[in-house]
Amino acid sequence: MLEHLMSAFSPLNIFLALLGVAAGTIIGSIPGLTATMAVAVLVPITFSMQPDSALILMGAIYTGAIYGGAYAAILLNTPGTPSAIATTFDGYPMAKRGDGDLAISLACLASVFGGLVGALALLLLAPPLADAALAFGPVEYFWLAVFGLSLIAALSEGEFLKGVIAACFGLLLAMIGISETSAEVRFTFGSNTLLGGIEVVSALIGLYCIPVLIDLVATPDRHLNPAETQRGFRLVEAVATMLKNKWNVLRSSLIGTFVGALPGAGGSIAGLVAYSEARRSSKTPADYGKGEPGGVIATESANNATVGGGFIPTLVLGIPGTPPDAVILGALLVQGVRTGPTLFSDGANIVYTFIFGLLLATILMLPVGLLIGRFAYGAIVRAPKSALVPIVAFMTVIGSFAIRNSLSDVGIMIVLGIIGWIASKRGFSVSPIVLGLILGRIAEQGFVQGWTIGDALGDLWGQFFGRPLSLIIIAMTLLTFIYPFMPQLKALVSKSAAGEKRQSVRASGGAVARDVISFGVFGLVAAVAIYQSGSLNAEAAVFPRTIAIGMVVFIAIAFIRLILTRDVKELPSPGSVTRRVSVPVIMMAAVLLIPVLGFGLAGALMGLALIAAAQYERLKAKPMLILAVSVVVVIFLFSFGFKDILGVPLPGGMF
Repeated sequence: MLEHLMSAFSPLNIFLALLGVAAGTIIGSIPGLTATMAVAVLVPITFSMQPDSALILMGAIYTGAIYGGAYAAILLNTPGTPSAIATTFDGYPMAKRGDGDLAISLACLASVFGGLVGALALLLLAPPLADAALAFGPVEYFWLAVFGLSLIAALSEGEFLKGVIAACFGLLLAMIGISETSAEVRFTFGSNTLLGGIEVVSALIGLYCIPVLIDLVATPDRHLNPAETQRGFRLVEAVATMLKNKWNVLRSSLIGTFVGALPGAGGSIAGLVAYSEARRSSKTPADYGKGEPGGVIATESANNATVGGGFIPTLVLGIPGTPPDAVILGALLVQGVRTGPTLFSDGANIVYTFIFGLLLATILMLPVGLLIGRFAYGAIVRAPKSALVPIVAFMTVIGSFAIRNSLSDVGIMIVLGIIGWIASKRGFSVSPIVLGLILGRIAEQGFVQGWTIGDALGDLWGQFFGRPLSLIIIAMTLLTFIYPFMPQLKALVSKSAAGEKRQSVRASGGAVARDVISFGVFGLVAAVAIYQSGSLNAEAAVFPRTIAIGMVVFIAIAFIRLILTRDVKELPSPGSVTRRVSVPVIMMAAVLLIPVLGFGLAGALMGLALIAAAQYERLKAKPMLILAVSVVVVIFLFSFGFKDILGVPLPGGMF
């Protein structure tokens, strides 16, 4: 072991680990550039390296990219990577109240701890954990997805029925395209654009980031208020908070390690499961979703633990645990390294040098992450809104395009952003839509495969409710689902015992009418899904039809409740309507101009138009010129970086 440790700590490997962490963190912080893309883009560099050094570089990029996704999640309410979805729940509220610097330091510390736990599990427990992961069948994956969906109760912000309806809408969005269980085309309405389905990362960017941009230009208020005094990294406070959440970070790291070892699960599910458990076990669960540091700690420790966890089935079984692992596995095969049970004995030099290198990269992530995080926080806080809006808007456009090199994905991203903004104002939280979109395919695949196996065995009930692992997940799901309602149930019981009556504010006729229209729109979506399911085969139709019927039932219940109570939750929309509308209009116009003008020129015109939409103060000619030139230069630099450095084939045009 000592020789492998010394090999991992060679000057070359230390340099590669440092380089990989820094590059991965920067790439992961850009919305749309996932950890998979970060690894894939830099894989060709590794072909001329020794296998152990190549693995260290790719592992460092991977772990850095997973952590880097927290920056955009905390500062822009946009997950930089899918793994950082749950980081937005509390990270962005912390930033809005002035604790963004603390949130970033907590994310870094939690990421380092989770990464170390995952890497140590890879070092010490790889074979038994790989065997345990194989015990998960289709039914367990289905119930694991349902367990993730049980977070709806916690994320619906007091509007449970609306949260369920939103989650059903997200599940139906996930059904668009070619069915993974039967290869049948569904819900594309004859459009070739939708054959590949809704791209998840583009959808996340649209649902989370576009509403922020729309609200940002509506008022002259700053995006984030700077602190009155320089507070540095706030490391002492962050360490104290970590110690206060010691069981949370340990539990979340173990969850992330195990979920990462499940082939196909990934960091997004690990983060959601860990967040759910952190909220359930907290003494103050009501604080989650409002800027609770424990939420950031749970998510970031879990998603970074999946790095080491994901390498367990990859190296032991040759089965990728996560998408980045699949890219790394391909790179190893190119180099002639064959993964499998014999790798730990025949290729011990490669494996153990890599594991120690992964531990080294995780440790190096602490100083690198804190330094880059401090720069990112300072840049976002100090940046004038008229510069921040166009640059972030361009990042969302080019990031959405880069995933599948499709302008259609960019258009869908903008449309989903508009839907997300309208839905949030009507009390439909965006987070349940995202949960449904991410977990929909996993739930459907597990459900249909489990149903097929159970039907063949003649024991459907036993297949879904008779397996020990399934029963454990079901029990955890019920507990997580019911727990958020406990304070309300206790209050209801105490009021009933005291003979008190609940006083509710009856909404105006206009507010009730707007809610009725919202329910009608979602009902129409469900009706279309039911109608179209009638032309599909049984395997392709069973899951979306079930979801759509359930959606209709919940809409009916919500409608009856609305009529009886006239209780409506809607968020105010202060500020300029014209400026709000201009954001998606300008962005969509830029998308249409990209094939003609090219990404750089169309992006520059979009940036200039958004400067006008976001600028409230009258500036003199020189400051305005400096602002415009700065935004255009940044946009052209991003275009150059994506095209010439990352190799993204941007559409041709005038520029």
